[in-house]
Amino acid sequence: MSFVDKLRREKFLSFTLILFTLSVGIVIGTLINSGVKAAKDNNAAPGATPLVVPNAVPSSSENQFAKIAKEAGPSVVNITTKYEPKPQTQTRGRRRQAVPDDDQNDNGMQDFFQRFFGGNPFGNGPEMSQRGEALGSGVVVDRAGYILTNNHVVDKADRIQVKFADDPHEYEAKVVGVDSSTDIAVIHVEGKSDLKPAKIGNSDAVEVGDWAIAIGSPFAYQNTLTVGVISAKQRNNVEDASEFQHFLQTDAAINPGNSGGPLLNIRGEVIGINTAILSRSGGNEGIGFALPINTAAKVYNEIIKNGKVTRGSIGITFTPSETEQGRALLKSAGVNEGVFVQDVTSSGPAEKAGIKPGDVIVGIGGKPIREGNELIDTVTETPVGSNLNVSVIRDGKRQAFNVTVGDFAQIHPEQAGLNPEEGPAKPGSTQARFGITIENLAEARRDNLGIKEKGGVLISEVQSNSFAEDIGLRQGDILMSINRTPVNSPEDVVRIQGTLKPGDAVAFRILRQQGRNGSWSSAFVAGTLPR
Repeated sequence: MSFVDKLRREKFLSFTLILFTLSVGIVIGTLINSGVKAAKDNNAAPGATPLVVPNAVPSSSENQFAKIAKEAGPSVVNITTKYEPKPQTQTRGRRRQAVPDDDQNDNGMQDFFQRFFGGNPFGNGPEMSQRGEALGSGVVVDRAGYILTNNHVVDKADRIQVKFADDPHEYEAKVVGVDSSTDIAVIHVEGKSDLKPAKIGNSDAVEVGDWAIAIGSPFAYQNTLTVGVISAKQRNNVEDASEFQHFLQTDAAINPGNSGGPLLNIRGEVIGINTAILSRSGGNEGIGFALPINTAAKVYNEIIKNGKVTRGSIGITFTPSETEQGRALLKSAGVNEGVFVQDVTSSGPAEKAGIKPGDVIVGIGGKPIREGNELIDTVTETPVGSNLNVSVIRDGKRQAFNVTVGDFAQIHPEQAGLNPEEGPAKPGSTQARFGITIENLAEARRDNLGIKEKGGVLISEVQSNSFAEDIGLRQGDILMSINRTPVNSPEDVVRIQGTLKPGDAVAFRILRQQGRNGSWSSAFVAGTLPR
């Protein structure tokens, strides 16, 4: 072996030895590192015992609030209304109706303010006229499908849909009657069976400090339960409150969407209808207001009997005696109690009887009147047309006047929520179920339109968000038949509609103008009447 070969052999052996040594070192290092890591993993919390979750076992003493949620929850509904917004001005004050406007829309800061405050905070201009939605709550009070809610939840709604906590379907509802003075509305839902009415309590028995439980749909989160206490009673100095609203105040969280939902006591009985919040932010700040159920029940009973609420009035305005100005006015008249008359309605009952501004009413029918609420309660509960013996102090002397009670809505139409300029509904309207306005089709008009087929009525209007719009009926269509029954007059439509019930399939045959030449073609549109 040459010297060169010997040198190469030694180098090869040296390289092999080095490689072997490195390999062994890597293996040993890996094993040691793995052992150390395993040791660390196994001893991350020395002495700790793993947690064990027990099997689910119902509590032997169920929480009272949980019981209320289970018992009252099925009686509380989510109400969605669709409408064509009307121009409005900025909401005054800090009292906010607890119903969000267009809650599904989120387009920046202006929408934020609109949702919570119900108007444009940056000015008093009209809002954009676009189709909107409003969300609120309600409470079932009758198995037949009658629901109590707030008037401002359904006011001006073109369509009302109700959703129950135990049912994924939405049901159509109609307004039975409203009372804007107390902000109460009664609606009726059809097509839903096994309704569970809520238990009605007595709000006169409520004391400050009692538990208060609110259930509703704040921000569309259905069947949300919040708990607090009754903070105060007889709150009648709430901004924008009417003279007929004397609220229960609570710190139970009430937010936009809670409007119309129930306020419950610890027994799960309805003691109020959640109506408004006092808030700088638009959300809950611990000051919410509910109309006492005793007031709501009176309104409900009148609505289901007469379709409206009739109240007595003698036609005066007065300064509340609990205010500093009211106390000063009474003192200036030489009395400590009573109702100081600020003004009398022209040609109203009080003026006709001889009562004048500056008089102080101190009694009715021999019963003392110490402050405004006593006067309101006495007069409004007196049947219209009845006579009241009203005692007043004038120039330091007591005098009596015989006053005939008038209808509040006629004496104060603006306070009763009436618009004297609104005319009656158009003849032939069938808005109750189909959502269309129809007119007779005179022969001369038929000839001008080029309609050769006999019969039919003209659809002059299709309501937004209605059943008719949903199935594709249009303004200008000629309605020829309903479920193959010929239609020749608006009366025919009303008669046929009366034979239908929620859930029935309805097919309309119509004539519709097509193309540039305006030729008429026959078509069918159909749908299932909302439940």
